[in-house]
Amino acid sequence: MAKILIIFYSRNGSTFKMARLIARGVESVPGAEALLRTVPEVSAVCEKVADSIPASGAPYATLHELESCDGLALGSPTHFGNMAAPLKHFIDGTTAMWISGALSGKPAGVFTSTGSMHGGQETTLVSMMLPLIHHGMLMVSLPCNEIALRETTSGGTPYGPSHRSETDSELTEHEKRLCWVLGERLAKVALALKTTPV
Repeated sequence: MAKILIIFYSRNGSTFKMARLIARGVESVPGAEALLRTVPEVSAVCEKVADSIPASGAPYATLHELESCDGLALGSPTHFGNMAAPLKHFIDGTTAMWISGALSGKPAGVFTSTGSMHGGQETTLVSMMLPLIHHGMLMVSLPCNEIALRETTSGGTPYGPSHRSETDSELTEHEKRLCWVLGERLAKVALALKTTPV
């Protein structure tokens, strides 16, 4: 069994919708399991202590879950062309895993949602890739021959699924498809790597 951990931060629900679609893509692959997890808010003044269990939605991610997963999908809304602070705060706490190489050789993908067409979708995706590359993870992109990637007029990039939520938070059919494809690809790569590690 390959466990794909999907860690996301979602302020208005769009990134959470994407995460659920990625989970469905993961679980379409026999032998793969998706774990949906979120991260707590952080305060600009001091670190906020969050309840151990969120009031609703996905449970909070733990470092143990990250260390023991077989693959990772990381998602965030676009905040000025960058990942949101709560997700960055969680990732910044993974130094021990970097030192031990716990994530090295595992597949990872990224996804984002933004309020406008030119809101920094691709730079946000790259901002999430950078720490994963430092961890030695193997980046899984969207395939160039995926029709939804060629036909989309809203979200979707080779770097990973994206969603444009200018007017509402409903994903287009192309955006939904690209989320599903990332989940499916991550699961297949994770299962292959469990058989033949890098």
